Amino acid sequence: MPLGSRARRYAPLLALVALGLLALVGPWLAPFDPRAQPDPVSLALLPPSWAHPFGTDPLSRDVLSRVLAGARVSLGIAFSAVLVAVTLGTAVGATAALAGRWIDTVLMRVTDAAMAIPRLLLLLTAVAAFGSVTPLALALLLGATGWMTTARLVRQETHRLLGSEFVRGARALGVPAVRLLRVHLLPALLPTIGVAATVALAAAVPLEAGLSFLGLGVGPPNASWGNIILEAEGEVIRRWWLVLFPTLAIVATVLTTNVVAERLGDAPQGDDATDGGAS
Repeated sequence: MPLGSRARRYAPLLALVALGLLALVGPWLAPFDPRAQPDPVSLALLPPSWAHPFGTDPLSRDVLSRVLAGARVSLGIAFSAVLVAVTLGTAVGATAALAGRWIDTVLMRVTDAAMAIPRLLLLLTAVAAFGSVTPLALALLLGATGWMTTARLVRQETHRLLGSEFVRGARALGVPAVRLLRVHLLPALLPTIGVAATVALAAAVPLEAGLSFLGLGVGPPNASWGNIILEAEGEVIRRWWLVLFPTLAIVATVLTTNVVAERLGDAPQGDDATDGGAS
């Protein structure tokens, strides 16, 4: 593959990694303390300037600093939610494919029933029932409501792999199901799990932002991309910078993640690659 083509292929993945690194180091890059309120009278709601490139909010806090700090919170919740969703989905999908018969039927009917419930409605109900949630609890809720697509993808790919020669050979040699999954199937499932993880991440970021915007997610004084937009308080035209910059961060993350998912889905797969990985 030519160097230019390789660079274009991996550019979205590198951009996603850069966003993850930004979430880790963002608070140290912030020019001001994201919680500091230096002068809520004279420094509140200043439009973008050299001193404050993203402007200030109603409490005179620097919006650039809050967007950088919010990256750690918003992306941290999203990545944690994806970890939960992918773990649950992989466990359910692989178990259904390996167990077969009635276990497969029951697990898939449960998955279908969970998919039939609108995810946002389920999240709103759960958050409203608790009143307020911590970032960890929000990540668990997002993960617990987002595993179904991963389960179906993993089940489908596991069924395909069970028909491949190297898996049939391992089963003929009497390899236990747990070892078969751990040693032979999971490495071959990694591309599918990677696609499922990126799709889940693209969904988790706007969901977290939406809940925080509604006041049901991350609350003050912690910054998240959603609750920064909330500071506009319905005056989008007058306080446009409070909406524009966190929205751009959300859109950039979702677009980058979707492109990575598309590139992972287009990556060459097949029995030849699988046999090589298994050997």
